[in-house]
Amino acid sequence: MAKITQASTKCFQLVKHFESLFLRAYLCPANVPTIGYGTTIYPDGRKVKIGETCTIEQAEVFLQYDLKYFNQRVDALAIDSINQNQFDALVSFCYNVGSKNLQDSTLLKIVNTNPNDNENIAAQFARWNKGGGKVLKGLTRRRKAEAYLYTTGELNFFE
Repeated sequence: MAKITQASTKCFQLVKHFESLFLRAYLCPANVPTIGYGTTIYPDGRKVKIGETCTIEQAEVFLQYDLKYFNQRVDALAIDSINQNQFDALVSFCYNVGSKNLQDSTLLKIVNTNPNDNENIAAQFARWNKGGGKVLKGLTRRRKAEAYLYTTGELNFFE
């Protein structure tokens, strides 16, 4: 099996679904100006500022650019033998929680020890469902969707 280094359209769809589209910059729950599908820094390196706007097409370009960085981080951190669906789920997770959190997570330790330990891996995804110390329904659904993609290869948004 060839080493996976790029997220597929499944990852793109998953991130788009859970990040939602905002054409006007807003403060995300972490108090960071955000636009599009979760973009905080434009491809030219500028930070997003409140009040800025974008088109749907620009938001998709921003997301593609952002995902390149997270592809690189997951490629660098995860064992080379993971399959496409596993890679996609980890990129979505990393996009949402950040590469440092992935790097330090028990999830990554288990993936790198045994990437097919689906039960423990799904349980580790589920642990990352809090924002501001509170369980958030949207994060619970996202983690369930990421774990489902990781373990089955199928997309399910658990509406």
